[in-house]
Amino acid sequence: MNINSNQIYFFMKNIRNFAIIAHINHGKSTLSDRFIQICNNLSPHEIKNQMLDTMELEKERGITIKAQSVRLNYIAKNKNKYQFNLIDTPGHTDFSYEVSRSLSACEGALLIIDATQGVEAQTVANCHIALKMQLKIIPILNKIDLPHAYPEKVVKEIENIIGIKSNCILQCSAKTGFGVPKILECIANNLDPPHGDPNSALQALIIDSWFDNYLGVIILVKIKNGYLKRGEKIKIMSTQEIYSVIHIGIFTPEKINIKYLKCGEVGWIACSIKKIQGALVGDTITLALYSSKNALPGFKKVSHKVFASIFPISSKKYISLKNSLNKLSLNDASFFYEPENSCALGMGFKCGFLGLLHLEIIQERLEREYKISKIIALCNEKRGVQINLVYYDINVMLIYEIPMSEIILNFFDRLQSISRGYASLNYKFKYFKKTNAVIIKTIVNKTVLDALTCIVHKNYIHIYSQKIIEKLKNLIPRQQFDIVIQTSINNQVVAKGTVKQLRKNVLSKCYGGD
Repeated sequence: MNINSNQIYFFMKNIRNFAIIAHINHGKSTLSDRFIQICNNLSPHEIKNQMLDTMELEKERGITIKAQSVRLNYIAKNKNKYQFNLIDTPGHTDFSYEVSRSLSACEGALLIIDATQGVEAQTVANCHIALKMQLKIIPILNKIDLPHAYPEKVVKEIENIIGIKSNCILQCSAKTGFGVPKILECIANNLDPPHGDPNSALQALIIDSWFDNYLGVIILVKIKNGYLKRGEKIKIMSTQEIYSVIHIGIFTPEKINIKYLKCGEVGWIACSIKKIQGALVGDTITLALYSSKNALPGFKKVSHKVFASIFPISSKKYISLKNSLNKLSLNDASFFYEPENSCALGMGFKCGFLGLLHLEIIQERLEREYKISKIIALCNEKRGVQINLVYYDINVMLIYEIPMSEIILNFFDRLQSISRGYASLNYKFKYFKKTNAVIIKTIVNKTVLDALTCIVHKNYIHIYSQKIIEKLKNLIPRQQFDIVIQTSINNQVVAKGTVKQLRKNVLSKCYGGD
């Protein structure tokens, strides 16, 4: 497929890459929802709250933890078509590194200020980050519909503290949608298009990356120069490793496959990179054949503020913990860990975080990933065969073939117990299949109990036998004679238990006057 560079130059003029930055709870994600609703022509009942906050922890806490990108197609009042690449960023100071990474892929930023709270600490900090990167800033006063909002007072604060003139400040209510169309027009008219040369060698900046069990490492990139097509061979400049591009896609916010990424665009690629450290954030991607000589400037090294040591409960879980930390460090470049040995606790890891909230989030993500491994262990215990495992952002879909006899007993109860009620189950009958099963007979005092005869898989013969004998021993009352309980297969005894007889000790010592 040939791509005309003149068409790309014309197309680049209508691309707007921007991020939304603000203090925590100032309405970034809500404004993103309104943008998605207007640009995608969605009705109010079709849109969900905080569509870009896909992690379960983000929805529970009501905060943004990971920066999320989405491509929007906007038709301006002058009928020009624009491509908006929006990145919603976290507001908490512990995730400021996510903000700086996101802004590196942008030419502009929307600075949101809450009309009820005014200019806050992260408002100023994020504004300085954007100015340092020489981005155009559009200041927006949000939540002006609230009864306790003071727009005039906050506008003066913005003028005095940040230094932005009052006539440049837009006002809106992200919740109701008032003023949002005016913001979209301002983005189209005032923000700069991306800079880059589609005819030069490919230079793509790795903004983010995460691990998929089937696709390998998925990389979020911004094409700074050149363009990238599916099937081309690329080179990671820091490692000089060469890979073939298998999938290229964008978020709308759904994950959609496309054929190529043009200069100035933001999208994701999958190249079957199996090593978790194969595509580090801040690295540069170029073509293997027509490669760039220079790498793009990476990100500033993060400074950790809080340190904690993590140890597995059992030494057998050390490798599992290490793999989990590897995947987390790929997805969160601000997270640091190194091996540590304790005389009391054994092998573990010393971890660095940007703050206490960052530590808490990492801990919860580790615990939830461990629950997934316990669900997989449950499926394996029930003689399940894994067909597929698919990650949908923070959700995981496990597809297994499990014998129906294992499903109808206590599978769902144990699944709910392991997942604390978060997992759901849907199953359907697929086919009949031969299995290695046997008939176990239960015998009480040489009498076969037909009601307790059962067909059991060979793997569970001893487990079932011990369980049925223990239950009967607890249920059958003691008699004047021993009661023998057995389980047998083809007249061969598998397990045995005895309900002991009642004893009469006529010669034993009596108390109280013997």
